[in-house]
Amino acid sequence: MSSKKIINEAISNIRDDRETTRELLDDAMRYLAQDTSRHRDIGQILAKYVETLQRSNEQLVKLCGLLSKNEKTEELTDADFAQIFDQIQDSEDK
Repeated sequence: MSSKKIINEAISNIRDDRETTRELLDDAMRYLAQDTSRHRDIGQILAKYVETLQRSNEQLVKLCGLLSKNEKTEELTDADFAQIFDQIQDSEDK
């Protein structure tokens, strides 16, 4: 698999995860808006959704760094591929 294809797949996965998380967060916020006492029921869930969005931001920043590095060297190293793969795996595990 080419490096360009792997990066595009990683970015697509990050975007999909962000969209799903955003929809869940919006639903939870609407539920909370009906009665603020519900915060104790779903507060931890909301925190996890925000955490997920934060992790995807970090992944995008790392990918941007790798892409910037790629523009300078024209090739990703095996370590770069391993790092991308690990980030994708970590994202799917959480």
